[in-house]
Amino acid sequence: MKILIIHQYFLEKEGAGGSRFNQFAKYWSESGHEVTIIAGTVDYATGQKDKKYRNKWISKERVDGNISVLRCYVSNSYNKNFIGRFWAYFSFAISSTWAALFRLDSKPDVVIATSPPLFVAIPGFLISRIRRIPLIFEIRDLWPKFAIDLGILKNRTIIAFALWLENFIYKKAELINVLTPAFREYLINDKRISPDKIIYIANGADLDIFSRGPKDNWVRERFGWKNKFVVLYVGAHGVANDLWQIIDVAKELKDNRAIIFALVGDGMEKAKLELFAKNNVLANIQFLDPVPKKQIGDYINAADVCTATLDPVFTTTYPNKVFDYMSLAKPIILPIGGAVKKMVADEANAGIYVQPRDAEEFKNAILDLFMHRDKMEILGNNGYRFVKEHFDRKKLADKYLDNITKIK
Repeated sequence: MKILIIHQYFLEKEGAGGSRFNQFAKYWSESGHEVTIIAGTVDYATGQKDKKYRNKWISKERVDGNISVLRCYVSNSYNKNFIGRFWAYFSFAISSTWAALFRLDSKPDVVIATSPPLFVAIPGFLISRIRRIPLIFEIRDLWPKFAIDLGILKNRTIIAFALWLENFIYKKAELINVLTPAFREYLINDKRISPDKIIYIANGADLDIFSRGPKDNWVRERFGWKNKFVVLYVGAHGVANDLWQIIDVAKELKDNRAIIFALVGDGMEKAKLELFAKNNVLANIQFLDPVPKKQIGDYINAADVCTATLDPVFTTTYPNKVFDYMSLAKPIILPIGGAVKKMVADEANAGIYVQPRDAEEFKNAILDLFMHRDKMEILGNNGYRFVKEHFDRKKLADKYLDNITKIK
């Protein structure tokens, strides 16, 4: 079977960030399927474009032996402002449509368009209709809803267009894949989508990438974590991630020299966060560069506790990072309510939920684990067992493939 995936943020080989479709493509290719990815040229974590893609409309490459990747033009305006980001999305919609129509080696049997950005719906729909193949539209985050709720998207004309495009693609897709049960309920209750049209293939645990290792590794040596209790965050540093919650609790604990905070990643808010920490003499917080997925395991192994933060409007998502943390049996402090709280704290018993933006409660959760190391081990092991049983990425890839086969 020939599978076409349109994913603006498909990772480079040694890229940092979510590797959902890197792994799915690898598994499907190893099973004998022909996989082609249409991807963007701007890195999601850094907002930068590699010089090898500059002044190029479409670049073709192969990864993992026989997976074909078409890197398509994305405007350099990506990180300038909202209008720049909007134009970057639209520029990819144009270049990816061209690639889907004129640069494929052969006709695909099915196309998967994964959002955000929502504009991937445009090339996804066009190639599905022109080539007469089924379209699976995947929702990794609820856009434009989240952008509107956050106040990022304010222009009425753009909002109206985005809502129209959202409803249009929901109707035209053969299947809609959602990453959380809460997304499914939103589609059924708010968008009136038939439950028969919705499938649920969540984010997952990369148990073949990550392996549990010693805490006292090279990461602790390099960053001076010896004899320190490390609270780790890995991921994007954007507005939606609300990392000010970590800054606030670092302020609360700045006189405790045994506890430090490490933030690994990049994004539009990082410079502001670093400047604030510097101006407030927060010596207990480190900002580290993003690293490839295969190295992230060493950072997580070196940590004592991990955390994930989001703006409180995000109550329906499963952040990728919590699966990484649980894959390596690390306890999680979670100031996010809703779907991920239910999974991590209630079902898996893999962490401690604290009220969003409550620095005092966050601090007390850290001190609780700092004083009770046996509790940390219990929570971490609970998480590992939970993802191994329910969220093994390889099993999820097989489940996805079964659904694709049914509509091919």
